[in-house]
Amino acid sequence: MIVVDSSVWIDYFSGKMTPAAEKLDSLLGETPIAAGDLMLVEVLQGFKTDNDFAKARDLLMSLNIVNMLNTTIALKSAANFRTLRKKGVTVRKTIDTIIATYCIENKLPLLYSDKDFQPFEKHLKLQNARHTAP
Repeated sequence: MIVVDSSVWIDYFSGKMTPAAEKLDSLLGETPIAAGDLMLVEVLQGFKTDNDFAKARDLLMSLNIVNMLNTTIALKSAANFRTLRKKGVTVRKTIDTIIATYCIENKLPLLYSDKDFQPFEKHLKLQNARHTAP
C-alpha cells in the first residue's frame, strides 16, 4: 500500500501532471492506495464547486482511508521534529511531520511532491513511493 500526500492529489485534481501526479495516475487501479484523514481535509477544502468536491470526495473515499494521528504517532512526531531540528532542519508544517511519521512507523511509502518531506527521507528513512515499482 502507498500513501499519497495532498500535494500530489492537489496537482492530480487540478490537471497539473507533475512526476508525482503521473506516478499516481499509473498506480490508480493497480496498487492499493491510502489517503489519510489529514489529506481528506487538505484536499477537499480546496474545491470551489460542489460538483468537483463531490467527485473528488467519491474518488478519495473509494481508497483505503487511514486515521493518522493517535498518542503514539503524536509523541513520535514530536521526537522526529526535534531530531530534524537538531540537524538544522525546521519543518514548516506540523501536519507534514505527522504524515511522514505515520508512514515511517507503518513502513508505508509516501508519494509526495512537497519538499518538506525530503528531510524525513534523508534523515529518518521515509520511503519515497516515486522510487518504488508500480
